[in-house]
Formats: sequence, C-alpha cells, structure tokens
Amino acid sequence: MEFTAQQIASFLNGTVSGDPEVKVNNFSKIEAGKPGTLTFLANPKYEHHIYSTEASIVLVNNDFTPSEPVRATLIKVSNAYAALAMLLNMVEQAKPKKIGVDSSACISATAIVGSDCYIGNFAYIGENVVIGNNSKIYPYAYVGDGVKIGDNTIVYPHVTIYEGCIVGSRCILHAGSVIGADGFGFAPEGEKYNKIPQLGNVILEDDVEIGANTTIDRAVMDSTIIRRGVKLDNLVQIAHNVEIGENTVMAAQVGIAGSAKVGKHCMFGGQVGIAGHITIPDKVNFGAQAGTLGTGIKEGETYLGSPAFPVKDFMRSSVIFPKLPELYRTIGQMQREIEQLKKEITNK
Repeated sequence: MEFTAQQIASFLNGTVSGDPEVKVNNFSKIEAGKPGTLTFLANPKYEHHIYSTEASIVLVNNDFTPSEPVRATLIKVSNAYAALAMLLNMVEQAKPKKIGVDSSACISATAIVGSDCYIGNFAYIGENVVIGNNSKIYPYAYVGDGVKIGDNTIVYPHVTIYEGCIVGSRCILHAGSVIGADGFGFAPEGEKYNKIPQLGNVILEDDVEIGANTTIDRAVMDSTIIRRGVKLDNLVQIAHNVEIGENTVMAAQVGIAGSAKVGKHCMFGGQVGIAGHITIPDKVNFGAQAGTLGTGIKEGETYLGSPAFPVKDFMRSSVIFPKLPELYRTIGQMQREIEQLKKEITNK
C-alpha cells in the first residue's frame, strides 16, 4: 500500500514541510534511503545524512531546522522515533494473522484455549493450561501443566514455559526463551552438592517482551517476578527469586543473580552483572559491562565500570587509566631517589 506525506502526517498529528502528495510504500535507513521510502532522524549525529538521503519522506522532531537544503519531504512531529514506532506498529498490525489449531499440535483435554488463537505445528499444551483470547503459540513451543497465558500474547517457536508459570497479556516471548527452569540452587555437603528443589514459579506481568534464548529461573519458593512493561534483550539470565521493576529494559547478556531486586525504569547495557540479594533503586542506568555488589547505588544515577561507580568519576578515571604504567614507573623512580637521599642524610 502507498501513503502520501499528508496522510501520514494526519495519522501522526504532524506537519508537512515539502510536497504533501509524495508517496511511500516502504521504510529505509536514512543513510541508505531510496525513493518511495520513509525514514527518520532522531539522533543529531546522523543529521548530515538528511542532506543526501534519497528517501522521499523523513520524520523529524518539531525543533529540527535544516542548515542546508533538503530534497526529501519532512514530516515534523513531537518525537520522530516514537512516530516511527507507531508507523511500524501499524504495518505490523496490517499483516495477515494466523488463527486456528494445527492438527499436529498436542493439546490436553483439560486445557482451555480462548477464541481466535493460533496453535502451530507440534506445539505442546499441557494439562490445565489456560490461554487467553487472540494469543499465538508457534510451532514446537512447550507450555507446561498449569501455565496461564493472557490475551494477545505471542509465544514464538521453541519457547519453553515450565509448569505453573504465569504470562500476562500482550507479552512477546521470542524463540528459544525458557521461562521457569530450575534456579541454580545447591547445598554443599562434604565434597558434593545437593540440589535444592525449586518449588516456586515465574510471573511475567502484562506487556513484557523476552528476547531469544533468554532464561528466567523459577523461584525456590514464591515467584520470580518480571513486572509490567519490562523488555529483556536476547541471552539475558534472570536467576531465581529476582524481581524486575516496571518498564525496566536490559540489553543482551545481562546477568541478575538470585534474590536481587531491580527498581522501575532502569536501563542496563550489555553484559551488566548484578550480585545477588541486593536492591537497585528506580531509574538507575548501568553502562555496558558494569558490575555491582550494590554498594552506594543511588536512584536516578548512571554508573560505569566494574565495580561500578558514577559516570562522571568513571570518565575522569578513564583519562588516567592509560597513564598508570607511566605513573607507576615515576613513583618507583621517586621512591628510589628518596631512599638514596635518606642514605646520604644518614651518612653525614
């Protein structure tokens, strides 16, 4: 389907600067824009691309003022990135929807499947499972006994949801993710380790998205809880009895140790590590590969390094790091000179 700039602007409550009748039928990156496509500019460091892009329409923020002529038609909106997300979501919603149960799916007679659901080839739905309306269980997914899944949730191929776990509405579980495997609990006894049974479950509240091959362990007792709106990237590890606060986001390979509690609206870069049994306050940001034992972490602050410390201090320190070998040699030389002076003073 094709849409004019004016149609798109009306949908986004934006204003057109340029040809309102120019049409697009696809999206492109601003640096690789093609005629007939729409792109966006949200990060100022990419501004130079807007003057050479071949894209027909560019979404920009209301405060954007070009410093050179722009060939493309501009649509000015309050938030270009959010506007792009709205358009992409509209296109996604327009795609044909899968409905129906494949004959090869294995569904327990005690399971309850809502209306307009899709159950794909060789998916397994265990006893006493409840699946809400308009949810989709893709091929080879495993939904264990007693699992509850809300409305409009998507479970992609090869996802495993262990028994007793709860998944809310409008959640997305990407391929290979594992919800509710045993937590890493073992009691040392002499030279061996005895397994501690993990009798709790995992609760994913509404609007949670879990990346591919991410694992969330079930609790020893009670629940491991992922609160509403949390977004986890691929290959994230959430240990048993952890609680992640609302609308927190974590990039790939983050690891959260057992019984840690993470606040609301936090942002974790890739490979961040959080020690067990600590609490991270709300609105804390950790840069990539930061690690913490929880000491001195304050609400609303940004941290880098391992052990993590405030970003301003880290930046100052990073200037010194390359100079440490030279400083070490200088200090060594000064120590030798001091010792020589002491000897000379003593011999007088």
